[in-house]
Amino acid sequence: MNVPPVIAPMTRAELQDLAMAKSLLENTSFTIRIANILGSPIEKGFALLPRGWSNAVNKAAKSALMKALETAVASLGKRTPRRSKELFHKVLVGASGGIGGAFGLAALPVELPISTTIMLRSIADIARSEGHNISLVQTKLECLEVFAFGGRTSADNASESAYWLTRAALSKTVAEAATYLTQKGLANETAPAIVRLINEIASRFGVMVSEEVAAKAVPIIGAAGGGLVNVLFIAHFQDMARGHFIVKRLEALYGLDTVRDAYNRIRI
Repeated sequence: MNVPPVIAPMTRAELQDLAMAKSLLENTSFTIRIANILGSPIEKGFALLPRGWSNAVNKAAKSALMKALETAVASLGKRTPRRSKELFHKVLVGASGGIGGAFGLAALPVELPISTTIMLRSIADIARSEGHNISLVQTKLECLEVFAFGGRTSADNASESAYWLTRAALSKTVAEAATYLTQKGLANETAPAIVRLINEIASRFGVMVSEEVAAKAVPIIGAAGGGLVNVLFIAHFQDMARGHFIVKRLEALYGLDTVRDAYNRIRI
């Protein structure tokens, strides 16, 4: 029997956590981070990329997400909640970005799966620090879902909350993939439920990967700048993960509708 969550007023501390989550989820822009730190408009980088770069980015993004899903299913296990090691993962991703920056777009198929897997580890670390059991299939997919936050598609309504809009768009796909993985595992990567999940997340993740690639294409950035861009990239997803798993922690106590209503009432 499914017992509904207890509905009760949130404490002041929980409302403060929710306000922080909303600030992270709604005000973080990867593009603005790059512009503020590097001082180079991403549009300059787009103009310098070779013909057919978009297809290469989309293919690499899907491959990277599939590798991340394989990692999640195979090796993200339950461990005791503790303080997350976000700086450690930034260092690892920065190193991989420096190597990728030295070789340009050609390195993307190799570098992106590595950096995405490191980012997934950091996302799972943050989920665990918020009290979530990362050995559960649903939690693993919620970690993967974080890669969709912050990247809009042309079908999105700009007047709505980007966070809740993305969750609503992915909810059915995530549920179907969770059911499939629970029953059969990742034995068939071409199963419709898995393909739909990867495609839907990739349509949003690929937007940010494109911005990352364009930033690295600016000549003055080079290998050192490539590492910095990757640090900004993981910082974006760490913020998305922190906000998302605060919301999910509160949902487990008060239910989705109560938390979403409180979230929407918060002004930032």
